[in-house]
Amino acid sequence: MSFRKYISAAIGSVLILSFSMSLARAYLTDDAIETGSWRTAPRNSSGIAPDPAKLADTAIVQVYAAPTYGWRGLFAVHPWIIFKRAGETEFTRYEVIGWGGDNVIHRNDNIPDGMWYGTRPHLLVDQRGKHVEGLIDQIEAAIKTYPYPHTYHAYPGPNSNTFLAHIGREVPDLGLDLPANAIGKDYRSLTGPLGLSPSGQGVQASLFGLLGVNLGLQEGFEINLLGLDFGIDVNSPALRLPFFGRVGMDDTTRRIE
Repeated sequence: MSFRKYISAAIGSVLILSFSMSLARAYLTDDAIETGSWRTAPRNSSGIAPDPAKLADTAIVQVYAAPTYGWRGLFAVHPWIIFKRAGETEFTRYEVIGWGGDNVIHRNDNIPDGMWYGTRPHLLVDQRGKHVEGLIDQIEAAIKTYPYPHTYHAYPGPNSNTFLAHIGREVPDLGLDLPANAIGKDYRSLTGPLGLSPSGQGVQASLFGLLGVNLGLQEGFEINLLGLDFGIDVNSPALRLPFFGRVGMDDTTRRIE
């Protein structure tokens, strides 16, 4: 067998294994695929976020990601960011959604830590304390400079993951590490194929999020083929896999002061 055939067989094996793992997770955990109408799918609080009223004096920023609605949840996640300043008793939530108007950036359309149409979110970032005030300033500035406020394409982007990746690049101290199945995080326009990786702590080369590479402290080494990411995370040792996301140590960024 030639080297090329070995590589093809290896990639094929990883794809089959990753998809099988994603399928098992969807049907055997509380990430279960919602088979009913999106109108009736649960969107209640997941119970992950702290009570902002009880922590009124604490600035908080959190980032979540949940499997997308229906069968698409086998392939990708939908992320969002919430934050509050010290003195505030409610969170502000931002995300990109491909419906509901010309501007795809949505503010407070959903519960801060709500179920995403029947699927439970996972926490990617949890930072609390005085330093968060400065992060919120940077996050709000990044939201204003998002380059695709009127454009949405589920594949390969720009989409909700492109939006969070933009924030990650602009606010590297956020420590955001979007998972390998955050399809759209690697989207870059043809005029800007080189730049910072989505975490803002590495480098990236990418053509429309379809072919590229990431190298950074958060991402480790990651290759993108047709929007599917394969890689190794050395910061918190793990495999980065398409469909499933991550196999290894938890990589949630936490800083609580």
